[in-house]
Amino acid sequence: MRDEQRALVAEHQPAAIQRRLASEQTPSYLAAAVLGAVDGCVTTFAVVAGATGGGFAPLVVIVLGFANLLADGFSMAASNYLSIKSQHEQVAAARRREEQHIAHIPEGEREEIRQIFAQKGFRGAVLQSIVETITRNKRLWVETMLTEELRLPARSPDPLRSGLATFVAFVLVGLVPLAPFLLPGLSPAQAFAGSTVATALAFFAVGVAKGLALQRPPLRSGVETLLLGGTAAGLAYLVGYWLRVTAGVA
Repeated sequence: MRDEQRALVAEHQPAAIQRRLASEQTPSYLAAAVLGAVDGCVTTFAVVAGATGGGFAPLVVIVLGFANLLADGFSMAASNYLSIKSQHEQVAAARRREEQHIAHIPEGEREEIRQIFAQKGFRGAVLQSIVETITRNKRLWVETMLTEELRLPARSPDPLRSGLATFVAFVLVGLVPLAPFLLPGLSPAQAFAGSTVATALAFFAVGVAKGLALQRPPLRSGVETLLLGGTAAGLAYLVGYWLRVTAGVA
């Protein structure tokens, strides 16, 4: 604990703070990767569970699983890419609009800055100094309007990298439920049992990794992800089994 406290104090020395603020902050792609990993595992195991519950042969399970893995992985990555790209376009449009407002109605924009910081508790000469400092720098002025008035992010992840992180995580973790069906010598029941165990471990591992990355209790995060993913997978198996019984498939 003392070592952690000393490290925390060292991080908050003036020189350390200056270096940290001056360095370029790299956007995190953790959310995209975790989303892709969990969804890849859930959807692929859902196909495996549904097909197994429906009484399909292992070869059919493999074909359906790989088709889902590539098609859904690409679809999810493309959706993530388009979502973040749209966010970039929204910020760019808002930036152009604020620049036009500053050019044509600067006093109105100054008043907005004044009221924004007045709501934060600044008054009198201090408030006036803040307004003058911000409005003296056009770039700072625009950035302040974007983050304080419009609540838009100052920096967003790269759309292509975010989409790629989603796709790679989707495919890598999504392969886990299919792996036992690729092993020779296993009966369909053994392959499904192995897939169930491997999928549960994958859910738990993804949750633990997410917890460690976000400095949350890793065990709790792992169990949470396992329960959510397991519920979705179990539902898929029950639906497949129900349809099998309803259709009278032997």
